[in-house]
Amino acid sequence: QVQLVESGGGLVQAGGSLRLSCAASGRTFSRYAMGWFRQAPGKEREFVAVMRWSVGDIYYTDSVKGRFTISRDVTKNTVYLQMNSLKPEDTAVYYCAASSNICSGFACFLNSYDYRYWGQGTQVTVSS
Repeated sequence: QVQLVESGGGLVQAGGSLRLSCAASGRTFSRYAMGWFRQAPGKEREFVAVMRWSVGDIYYTDSVKGRFTISRDVTKNTVYLQMNSLKPEDTAVYYCAASSNICSGFACFLNSYDYRYWGQGTQVTVSS
């Protein structure tokens, strides 16, 4: 069993920054990939970024490339999402999730159903 707890959401003006944290516990994470998803009102949950815990390789959705950075602190079992140059369209509930999928690229980490464990979500609101 894996437990994930997000924090760091809030209200920020457009152009501002936030850093989300996801503290993980329960199992060793070397075999997991840690992902971030978001869900805006009335929309489906969408992939944002993923990092393979063991090797640290990363993949982003196009809309956040150059603005968001996923990172990890292995001593704290925590994954972060640094969000810069925020836009109103980034407003959503952000979730971290853990996947045990194995694939050579990142195709097996891009959908909600690829992840078994989820955090409770944290609200990010970007005002214009």
